[in-house]
Amino acid sequence: MPIRIPSELPAQDILHRENIFAMDMQRAATQDIRPLEVGILNLMPNKIETEVQLLRLLSNTPLQINIDLIRIDDQAPKNTPKAHMDAFYHHFEDIADKRYDGLIITGAPLAHLDYEQVKYWDRMRAVMTWARRHVQSTLYLCWATHAAMYHFYGIQRTLREEKLSGVYAHHVTEPHNELVRGFDSVVYAPHSRYGEISVAQYESVPGMRVLVGSEQTGAYIIASDDRRMVCITGHPEYDPDTLAQEYSRDLAAGLAPQIPCHYFPDNDPDQSPMVTWRAHGTLLFTNWLNYYVYQETPYDLDTLRPSS
Repeated sequence: MPIRIPSELPAQDILHRENIFAMDMQRAATQDIRPLEVGILNLMPNKIETEVQLLRLLSNTPLQINIDLIRIDDQAPKNTPKAHMDAFYHHFEDIADKRYDGLIITGAPLAHLDYEQVKYWDRMRAVMTWARRHVQSTLYLCWATHAAMYHFYGIQRTLREEKLSGVYAHHVTEPHNELVRGFDSVVYAPHSRYGEISVAQYESVPGMRVLVGSEQTGAYIIASDDRRMVCITGHPEYDPDTLAQEYSRDLAAGLAPQIPCHYFPDNDPDQSPMVTWRAHGTLLFTNWLNYYVYQETPYDLDTLRPSS
């Protein structure tokens, strides 16, 4: 898929080196088609790294996508230059009148804060409510999944004593759902979280279904019957070394972390991780864009109906 991004965005060069097709705005302007409009609300501290991870997964179908990077916090992130934020990110207020085919809301390292303690919680709630009127399908990742379940349905997460960290095997429980079309019966994906919502809690919401899960991780992929809400509790977007970097960071902070499960060969952090999740991650995002966004969205986004 040609994803349409500014030619100066650092992700452009990285994706080009990986032989991933990303179209700059000048070329995209000459194509006489209606591209998909996709917003990314990036809550992660290292914005550039997360941009590359998500754009990589959005790049594998023949449709053109216009990407808007969105921010709701004016404070400059510690791990991303202010110039980058000023150049490439839209303030939510500036795009609030726009309608989108798809929206991705990333996770955030906020597991040990109550939602009301999060400094931008009111703005986060406003975005999630806005998305029901302005977005065809919203994909929530990790912390954003738990935040959405709390905001919309009052379902509170519990916190694990130890962080769930590693690459886990999952089983497809709803094989006929188009979001998991083409999945193998066993699906691997990274997890890195303390928060937990049970399968029963997800399925207590009318119209919500757990599509993929496991005994170790619980629910992994959850979706609404109307396809307007997709929840992912893991990180299919992670790079090969992301869990290793998190493990090293936690070690340096004196947190005595467990070695990520099923990640390093022979459970040895000195060895390079085995990558077993990238094909699944790409297929998941491709299916979401095709079946939950492109096949459902109106040609004229002004006719988009609010979700219930």
